[in-house]
Amino acid sequence: MRAHLVRVDAVLVQAVIAAALSFAHLHDLAVAAGQDEWKAWAYPVSVDLLLVAAWRRLRSGGPKAAGWCWFLAALTASLGANIATTGLLDLGAVPAWLRILVAGWPAVAFLGGTLLAHTTHETAEESAPAAPEPTVTAPEPDQRPAVAPRPVPVPAALVTHARKVADEHHARTGSAIDTSTLRARLGVPAPLAEAIAAQL
Repeated sequence: MRAHLVRVDAVLVQAVIAAALSFAHLHDLAVAAGQDEWKAWAYPVSVDLLLVAAWRRLRSGGPKAAGWCWFLAALTASLGANIATTGLLDLGAVPAWLRILVAGWPAVAFLGGTLLAHTTHETAEESAPAAPEPTVTAPEPDQRPAVAPRPVPVPAALVTHARKVADEHHARTGSAIDTSTLRARLGVPAPLAEAIAAQL
């Protein structure tokens, strides 16, 4: 147990160090590209949030194309800043194309975050299976000699519920509900369904 905790702590420390270094590189690149004060600090936050949103999409189990697209975009921005600040780029004379990329990043991040946040819920709703209609097994025919049917007692609460079902069916289809449909919706035997239908 103690070894497990030590291993987890080491991973967390490594993650914090890596995040802090990447955060600082993004900030330094934003400053070099002409962004100052709070705006320079907002860039690393924007990149990291887009990475997290994309990673959540990839872990959600839904369509992954958009998740991979925005994950790679944010990862490219983060890695690009890390590499650019190693001395390969003169931060005192940032080229115009890089200034344009840095200035355009907020719009890109906003678009990616919005698409990732809103399409997840819609996709989940569209892919949710419709609730199956209840199935009622028809009873086996009675082989005993026919006798005079006795009236079936129907509880008042069941009649009230059946009226609601019948009203919903009429509102949806424009026609009165038949006995077999009423029986299937209520899940009751045929004699009880007929007795209920007679009271509607």
